[in-house]
Amino acid sequence: MNNTAETERTFDVVVVGGGTAGLAGALTLARARRSVLVLDSGSPRNAPAAHLHGYLGRDGAAPAKLLAAGRAEVAAYGGRIRSGAAGTALAADRAAEGGFLVRCGDGSAVRAGRLLLATGLVDELPELPGLRERWGRDVLHCPYCHGWEVRDTPIAVLATGPLAVLQAQTWRNWSDRVTLLAHTRQFAAGDRELLAALGVAVVEGEVAGLTVAGDELAGVTLAGGGSVACRALVVAPRFTARAGVAASLGLPSTAVERDGVVIGSCLEADPATGATALRGVWAAGNLTDPLDQLAAAAAAGVRAAVAVNADLIEEETRLALEAYRSRRGRA
Repeated sequence: MNNTAETERTFDVVVVGGGTAGLAGALTLARARRSVLVLDSGSPRNAPAAHLHGYLGRDGAAPAKLLAAGRAEVAAYGGRIRSGAAGTALAADRAAEGGFLVRCGDGSAVRAGRLLLATGLVDELPELPGLRERWGRDVLHCPYCHGWEVRDTPIAVLATGPLAVLQAQTWRNWSDRVTLLAHTRQFAAGDRELLAALGVAVVEGEVAGLTVAGDELAGVTLAGGGSVACRALVVAPRFTARAGVAASLGLPSTAVERDGVVIGSCLEADPATGATALRGVWAAGNLTDPLDQLAAAAAAGVRAAVAVNADLIEEETRLALEAYRSRRGRA
């Protein structure tokens, strides 16, 4: 794609982020006959996973194939897809020609009347040798995404935070062979009683690493010696919003809590429309809700796109009315 040509053009909407939420929003806007550019960094959160689940009509598909199909659908309606991350975005009062000036990582820039931010999040994993290499394969966090695939197998939950007991309780729904690895945590007597009632064993001692056999997880090793066999290891990542572009617009991230525990960060946006605190900027997907699965992220992208289009229609109507009245005044 010719970067210079793109810089000379102003799009109705620039979508920052080419994941499920961003592409769903771009598709809706392109079908609404808006000029749309999607800036895609090419680093989707679910890239390590071989298959996606829980997305009606696409269950079991490879994540990359879903995104490729989405890009093709956007392009079929005239939407543009451009590889490369957005670095910063300047708002109307700082951009010479109004709207937004989006600076890209390669030094080029594009202009937009509206912005839809769908940059997602980063899973920050516990520090443990070999953990990241197995992430999304047999090191997991979401039972609704992966629980069926490891049903009835030995599952170990790595206790890295105060929600560890809840994790073990939840994964017990998919297997009666769940072990809670205490790691660096201590558990109250009430928690231990609950775990015992569910048949969840608690193994004391810090986990030192993973055991892999034939490219499959076989278990974990303990720092004090010994090991625990498992086919899946459950961890709780910290969900950190990819909020660099939002921050450049003066939109700060906020902490996300669950049961009084901070589990990550997000960009605040209206849950119904995706509108942010800055006029002309909407957000959708895991950037605004780290617990959204694919279907929810896609739905949020569509809702935000509808709100963006409604805002553009309102502006176009106002300008048309002003022009009409001006013509009548000169007549």
